[in-house]
Amino acid sequence: MTAIDVSAARAVPPAARRGFSWRALLRPGLIVPVLILLIALAWAVAPGLFTSVNPTANVGPALQGPSAEHWFGTDATGRDLYARVIHGASQSISAALIAVLVGLVVGSLIGITAGAVGGWVDEALMRVVDVLLAIPTLLLSLSIVILLGFGTANAAIAVGATSIAVFARLSRSQVVSVRASEFVEAAYGSGGTFFGVLWRHILPNSLTAVIALAALQLGSAILQISTLGFLGYGAPPPTPEWGLLIAEGRNYLATSWWLTALPGIVVVLVVLATNRLSRAIGDGGRA
Repeated sequence: MTAIDVSAARAVPPAARRGFSWRALLRPGLIVPVLILLIALAWAVAPGLFTSVNPTANVGPALQGPSAEHWFGTDATGRDLYARVIHGASQSISAALIAVLVGLVVGSLIGITAGAVGGWVDEALMRVVDVLLAIPTLLLSLSIVILLGFGTANAAIAVGATSIAVFARLSRSQVVSVRASEFVEAAYGSGGTFFGVLWRHILPNSLTAVIALAALQLGSAILQISTLGFLGYGAPPPTPEWGLLIAEGRNYLATSWWLTALPGIVVVLVVLATNRLSRAIGDGGRA
């Protein structure tokens, strides 16, 4: 290793060199959030492993309370609410993952381009981002989903579009910060090309905060998609979707609280778990 490479290695902050250790997910404070997310993902991927009940079929008396036969009770038409919550995970979580992927890919590309190139490119792209940030999130998502049409996929794209500006801002700030570091200057001084330094040094040391934001945005995306479903812009009935389930029970709050409360508790737990995991990733697993 040459002298300039040694100085470059020393200039890298210890946390940036280590990055996030996935073993940190086994820490006691993270076991419960990780288990909640694993269960929710298992519901989304293989709902048949958790219930054999058809979520759209009438299986019992209407508005029956939680019992050993129907853990979450039944809804106004006699459908098993527990089965509908489990099958609804595939709609809500898959849509949230698509939304985060849209925001992450498009926003990061904009931010990385702006931060790495600089100059008038940076100014132009950031002004577009400023415009997106000035529009309220719910208004923007509603406008997009109305233009695209109703449905889970369109709702996911709409929610993803609202997070593009956030990802662009963060990725740009991370790239600009890392680009000004001594080890990056040393890499250029040792003959590194623009794309080589960007790929080998800037991006790896800029991704931790972006990944943490992606985990945080997953919870936010679930809330936004549930909101669109609650308002009637998501999956059409009788398709089970968490926001739609909460909306279907709002007229029975006084007599059948479980119709809204139990799906709502599931949404809250999943969102809190993603927020907890996001903070742990941002802190390098120390949270």
